Amino acid sequence: MSSEFQANMVALNTIVYREVRRFTRIWPQTLLPPAITMVLYFVIFGNLIGRQIGDMGGFSYMEYIVPGLIMMSVITNSYGNVVSSFFGAKFQRSIEELMVSPLSPHTILTGYVIGGMLRGLMVGVIVTALSLFFTHLQVHHLGITVLVVILTATIFSMLGFINAVFARNFDDISIVPTFVLTPLTYLGGVFYSISLLPPFWQTVSLANPVLHMVNAFRYGILGVSDISIGVAVAFMVVATVVLYVACVKLLVSGRGMRS
Repeated sequence: MSSEFQANMVALNTIVYREVRRFTRIWPQTLLPPAITMVLYFVIFGNLIGRQIGDMGGFSYMEYIVPGLIMMSVITNSYGNVVSSFFGAKFQRSIEELMVSPLSPHTILTGYVIGGMLRGLMVGVIVTALSLFFTHLQVHHLGITVLVVILTATIFSMLGFINAVFARNFDDISIVPTFVLTPLTYLGGVFYSISLLPPFWQTVSLANPVLHMVNAFRYGILGVSDISIGVAVAFMVVATVVLYVACVKLLVSGRGMRS
């Protein structure tokens, strides 16, 4: 085992530990709010509105929306952790120390992405545990469920990284979540099946990447989906590879990270 490899492994462990310590230390701001928000969704949409809607896809409305709400919490927290952490490092100029170090850009990127994934998955587990107080869940296909949630957390962690690289101020890190991520999530089949839409809007909805992630995860939990699972998983794998290459190139170029 070379000394360079050992140094990169130590650095990776350090970055991951720092990222995890960062969001667990302030858990009332990072873990508690999404849990409270999801409980409100369960009560308002699942119990109150769900009683008026009835069944959807062969399941109660509460059962139908739970996978989407879990995925929504994973998406927003994976993205939010990396974009805020990496931009904070840029703002404090501490990222420049990593850039001039002999560390591999793969090590730096992997450390931040794992940190975002862990926060997203941790919140997802919390939301899943809370959902059991409102409905019964059983996993239809464990392999697809785990694969989809990991790929989704990875994709949005890297998207958060890209947003942080190009952000020039704190306002810039809120533009994408507010005007892009939130609309895509709410229109991604979290609260409804696209089969309820007219044919034209069903076709338009297929261009929403979040729709594929939510439906693939819903298939893993409930066994129902509005889209092809093979297409959804293939899309996520390709997106992961493309985003990883793009993030590494940004690190190598130093764009937006060197003054």
